[in-house]
Amino acid sequence: MASIFRRLRLTLEMIKFEHSVFALPFAATAALLAIRESNYAPPQLAWKLCWILVAMVAARSAAMAFNRVIDAGIDAKNPRTRSRHIPAGLVSTTFAWSFVALTSLVFLLAARALNPLCFRLAPLALAIVFFYSFTKRFTTASHLVLGLCLGIAPAAAWIAVRGSLDPRILWLTAAVMLWTAGFDIIYSCQDYEFDVQEGLFSYPSRFGIAASLWISRGFHAAMLVCLIALERAFDLGALSVAGIAAVAALLVYEHRLVKPNDLSRVNAAFFNVNGYVSVLFFLFWAADILLLRAGT
Repeated sequence: MASIFRRLRLTLEMIKFEHSVFALPFAATAALLAIRESNYAPPQLAWKLCWILVAMVAARSAAMAFNRVIDAGIDAKNPRTRSRHIPAGLVSTTFAWSFVALTSLVFLLAARALNPLCFRLAPLALAIVFFYSFTKRFTTASHLVLGLCLGIAPAAAWIAVRGSLDPRILWLTAAVMLWTAGFDIIYSCQDYEFDVQEGLFSYPSRFGIAASLWISRGFHAAMLVCLIALERAFDLGALSVAGIAAVAALLVYEHRLVKPNDLSRVNAAFFNVNGYVSVLFFLFWAADILLLRAGT
């Protein structure tokens, strides 16, 4: 048992379990919007929120572990990633595959507990998040595919609460997709030389670091447009607008941290700033949605 728990701890380190915070606040925002559309009284709300959390964490865990297994050979060649758990021999491929299977099963069970539509769509969601791991081998759109993997979360949370999809929530899916693609481009600048050498596909390897950083800025500007459209679609108040402004300020700061000739602060831009983006967005929008309820 001690050995199993040790390997489980190492696996959670490998998939950076704590970074589940990236997409979770956006999913929680979508759930709150869906609750608002249900007059703040959807049936079995507490259970639904619990199962949404379980489903999100399980899906991300399965996807990250799958990615680490599929990319183990590439990671072993890359000086930046060769110390990751599988190339370094800390976690076996067999245990990692078992973890993928277990977390995938948990995800499917959580989707089944939510509602029939969630359960029917769950295999498609898993297929998309697993597919991402192969994309860097054949398309520069890998950044957008990763964005879609995270962008699914808000739409899925809406469906979990309402039992159907409202096209308006797709503005949030698009926003999360563009946000993720933008910061993934920044992160991938670290591997520019390696990706070119190995023939891997990314915006930096195709367009160079300087041009890719401008593409990232464009994606983040488009994200803000999507958030404004979302706010207008749901007719929210001043706090939601302030939340968008806070996100914009953080994104400007993120891009000031990274320059084509200085990538030393990429990790701060990637891990720290983006964690604040999602959490602050949720806090502003949650306050707005709940205050709207209090005022009715």
